[in-house]
Amino acid sequence: MDHLPSTESRKSDHIRINLEEDVRSALTTGLERFFFIHEALPEVNLEEIDLHLELFGKTLNAPILISSMTGGTEKAGLINQRLAEAAQATGIAMGVGSQRVALENPQTGASFQIRQFAPDILLFANIGAVQLNYGYAVEHCQRAVDMIQADALILHLNSLQEAIQPEGDTRFAGLLGKIEQVCKQVSVPVIAKEVGWGISERTARMLVDAGVSAIDVAGAGGTSWSQVEMYRTQDERRARIAAAFRNWGIPTAYSIQMVKKVAPHVPIIASGGLKTGVDIAKCIALGACMGGMAGQFLKAATQSTEAVIELIEETREEIRITMFGVGAANLKALSSTPLIEY
Repeated sequence: MDHLPSTESRKSDHIRINLEEDVRSALTTGLERFFFIHEALPEVNLEEIDLHLELFGKTLNAPILISSMTGGTEKAGLINQRLAEAAQATGIAMGVGSQRVALENPQTGASFQIRQFAPDILLFANIGAVQLNYGYAVEHCQRAVDMIQADALILHLNSLQEAIQPEGDTRFAGLLGKIEQVCKQVSVPVIAKEVGWGISERTARMLVDAGVSAIDVAGAGGTSWSQVEMYRTQDERRARIAAAFRNWGIPTAYSIQMVKKVAPHVPIIASGGLKTGVDIAKCIALGACMGGMAGQFLKAATQSTEAVIELIEETREEIRITMFGVGAANLKALSSTPLIEY
């Protein structure tokens, strides 16, 4: 296996490709099919609209998550620092990229350790669930949590990406029982997260039965990791195989509804192709508690912390104005606001 790229090299490739190439899914999020009913007389004051929410014992100033992206390289460390500083300044949540590289090479751990820049934020650690079938155990999950003083642990599910990677880990059989053990034994809540192809009713039901505390649907409509892997490979045959899956997955809007149907009381995080605060507001009306974005934040973080803060504030204002437009004074009211589907 010496000819395969290192984990650090793969992470560097992922940052470069996401910034330079067209890695969008051929599918849309489905959110464009849903519309709010405009209320010309909202009966609320714009400046009094409340965007706060509580999740896992922490209060957020807005239902915005900087979705898990990166870590493991010097450049990734600077990106994570800027994202963390912006999250702290604005009072929103943040996840880090997969910490496998830091567990296997502790020298890279500093690129994930952002508590010094964001002492108060809701922070998510992150491990690929499939690693539980490759020698990882609850101990490794707890180390990832402790490494960054996280408030919750993401176990991400990326079966299609692993199937396309030449170095992919594809033994997913028997994984559910190991996820259940992590949920029972790790010290923080566990979030199950896709990486861009959505969570179905069947999968959501299994994950909830296993004890996960929240689900991030990460639906289709944003970054397609099969496209990312297509740009990574030097093998034309493998590139063609990757390209065949550009229109694969469950669009984000429909994945939210699927999960809500079978797990109505489990917090749902919406991500996958969200671009604006209006998108996040639609997701909340569909059943999510908050919305995560990645690509826009990655681009902003390559510029400066201030650019990330500006993007967060713009997104927050879009959510607020959307709520004003439908007469929703708080997120609970927004969650019961009807949408029209065309």
